[in-house]
Amino acid sequence: MAGGRHADRGESFGEALLGELLDRAHELPPHLIGPLVADVVERLGGRRPQVLLQDYGQLLLVPLPGDGLADGEPQLIDDSEAGRCFLDARPVELPEDGGVRVHLPLLDGGDQAGVMAVTLDSVDDQDRRLLRRLSGLVADLLVTKHGYSDLFFGVRRGESMSVAAEIQWTLLPPLAMVMPRVAVAGILEPAYDVAGDSFDYALNEDVLHVVMIDAMGHGLDAATMATVAIGAYRHARRAGTGLPEIYAFMDRAVADQFGPEHFVTAQMLQLDTTTGHLEWVNAGHPSPMLIRDHRVALRLTGPTTLPVGLGGAEPQMSGMTLEPGDRLLCFTDGLIEEHETGEAEFGEDQLIDWVNGLERTDRGIRAMARSLSHTLKRARGGHTTDDSTLLLVEWRG
Repeated sequence: MAGGRHADRGESFGEALLGELLDRAHELPPHLIGPLVADVVERLGGRRPQVLLQDYGQLLLVPLPGDGLADGEPQLIDDSEAGRCFLDARPVELPEDGGVRVHLPLLDGGDQAGVMAVTLDSVDDQDRRLLRRLSGLVADLLVTKHGYSDLFFGVRRGESMSVAAEIQWTLLPPLAMVMPRVAVAGILEPAYDVAGDSFDYALNEDVLHVVMIDAMGHGLDAATMATVAIGAYRHARRAGTGLPEIYAFMDRAVADQFGPEHFVTAQMLQLDTTTGHLEWVNAGHPSPMLIRDHRVALRLTGPTTLPVGLGGAEPQMSGMTLEPGDRLLCFTDGLIEEHETGEAEFGEDQLIDWVNGLERTDRGIRAMARSLSHTLKRARGGHTTDDSTLLLVEWRG
C-alpha cells in the first residue's frame, strides 16, 4: 500500500497509536522525543517528519535533531509556510511532488514551542484529526522534558547568551498564554543580553495577575535584583494578598537585600476575566496603553508610588472595566527611550503610531507582540542600548 498507509485509520487505530505514545513518553529521555515522533509518523504513513523550535530571538524555526527526523536549514518565521503556521497557530497544508506537506502548531496552553511538519501521500479528515492530536502530545512532551534537559535550549539558542540573560529566561513564565477569556503574550529584547527587565503572570481561577518590572542598572546586578523582585511578587501573590500588600512585600525584599539606593519600577495588574474589571498599581513604571478597536484609546494613568525598594507610600489602586477585545500594552522605558537610527528617541507618540499601524493587521496577540518588538528593533537599526520588553494582555470576554 502506498506510503505504508494502514488500512484501518479509524478512531480505534488512532487511540491505540496515541495511547502507545503516552505509555512510552512517561520514561522517555528528552533526546529520544525525535525518534519516537518519527516512529509514530511512519506508522501513520508519513515521511520526512520535522520538529521545528522557535529560537530565542523569535526570528527562526530551527529543526530538532534526532534519528528519523528530517534535517534542514532553519526557516525564517516571516518567510516560510512553517512560519505562517507558527504565527497563525493553525495547520498549513502545502501540495508538493508526490504528496502534501502538513505543518501543525505545537501548542501547550496557548503557548507555542514551534511547528511539527510531515508529508503524506494525501490528507483527509481522519489524518488531520490524528496529526492534530499527535502535535498536541508532542508539544506537551517538549514542555515537560524541557525542565530537565539542555537539549532544547541548545537548539533554540542562535548565539551566545550572557549570564544575566540566562537568569532572566529561567525566571520567565511561558511567553504566551491563550485561554477562552484571556490571552497574554510577551517578548524581551535583546534576547541574548537582557538583564533587568522581566514579567510574570498567573491565572488563578477567574483572576489574571500580571506584573512587569524594570530593575535599575545592567548586567548581573540588574538580573539579580529582578530575580528578587519577581520572587517576592510571586510569594506575596500566592499568599493571597492584595496589590498594595504585594507592593509592600516587594519593597521590603528589595530594600533589605540591596540597600536604599537600588530600586525596581513595577506595574501590577489584576483582571477579573469574567467581568473584565481591571485594577492596577503603578510603582514608578511607564503607564500601560489601552488598545480598543485597533487603536490606542488611552493610557492607564492614576496615582503612583515610588519604585520598589525606595520605601514609597502605600499605593492607591486604580480601576476600570474593559470591553471584549480590549488589549493592554505594558512596556518598559527602553521601548520609548531608545533612538531611531541617527535620530531622536522613539517617545510615546511614535510608539502609539506603530501600535495603531500594526493593530490594523488584525493579527493574534502572539503575532502582534512579536511584530511590534521586531518593528521597533528594525527602526533602531537592530541595536539597543537598554532592555526593551513588552507584554500584551487581551480580555476576550
